[in-house]
Amino acid sequence: MTILEKSPAPEASDSLPLTGPRLPGFAPALAAVAALAVGGVAAMVLGAGVVAAAFLAIVVFVVVLPVWSAAVEGRRSAVDRLVGALVWVALLAAVVPLFSLLWTVISNGAPALSPEFFTYSMRSVFGDAQGGIYHALIGTVLITLAATVISVPVGIFTAIYLVEYGVKNRLARAITFLVDVMTGIPSIVAGLFAYALFVLFFGPGVRMGIGGAVALSLLMIPVVVRSTEEMLKLVPHELREAAYALGVPKWRTITKVVLPTAMSGIVTGVTLAIARVIGETAPLLIIAGKTDSVNFNLFDERMATLPVFIYYSYTQPGLPASAGYERAWGAALVLIAIVMLLNVLARVIGKAFAPKTGR
Repeated sequence: MTILEKSPAPEASDSLPLTGPRLPGFAPALAAVAALAVGGVAAMVLGAGVVAAAFLAIVVFVVVLPVWSAAVEGRRSAVDRLVGALVWVALLAAVVPLFSLLWTVISNGAPALSPEFFTYSMRSVFGDAQGGIYHALIGTVLITLAATVISVPVGIFTAIYLVEYGVKNRLARAITFLVDVMTGIPSIVAGLFAYALFVLFFGPGVRMGIGGAVALSLLMIPVVVRSTEEMLKLVPHELREAAYALGVPKWRTITKVVLPTAMSGIVTGVTLAIARVIGETAPLLIIAGKTDSVNFNLFDERMATLPVFIYYSYTQPGLPASAGYERAWGAALVLIAIVMLLNVLARVIGKAFAPKTGR
């Protein structure tokens, strides 16, 4: 008969700890404060500028926190802290210029905003007399609306062909390549193309708002095509197959099943494409021209737009120059506000058209 003896239980001192030493939760904040202090001292003692002091503070933060972590927590945590510090630095590098830009535009443009600024044009305005952006605002709305009317049907139908009809097709591959090329063309090339096209019909020196719409549509179409194409690809093939199994023709499947399912992404892509081209200046300088009067006719004479108004107000401010600069900053603030509203509208419309899930 074998007697099994119990082995003695290990003492608490022999067990391995499950956790190691850790830095306190406020360690990153403390390292950031120390880095800012070093940058501030460098700015005061050495006479360094704000940019140099900020750069020195960033370097100190990226070095101090990982070194402190390596001394207390070990190499693995130190590497993790280093990567986290670099991520925060990258975030600041992206956010700080954006807020700086917004603050500059708001601080310089807000004094120009008034009811008269939105309801007066620059016709017969001299010196510091009251003038506004009414004519440029009307031109921007009309030209962008016309460009949207041209671009959206062309872009959506092209995307439908690429996804629904041109799978593994040589023509579809060629169209995809050309769309990718058009995505990267400079905007001034689009303006030159529109000008050359209208010169064939109306002769040299032609300036029309519809020409600006054609130039902007060349920049919008690739964005609409690519965004719509990606949204159509996300529609499950099972939905198409279920419609075909019920005897629904292909065109009706596309209009009643595929497009409604992808409508959220399509509308968002179209809205973002509008926001992308509404601030273009070069093509409108070439083909739409400049005027100080209100023009509601896209097919007759020059038409002012906000980007062109900003360009001429800053390069040719008149006397006194401060009035022209103030109008330029005010128009820039209005243009940024329109772009921001379009982005918010894209999100709202995207949620409104999103397929409803659940019961």
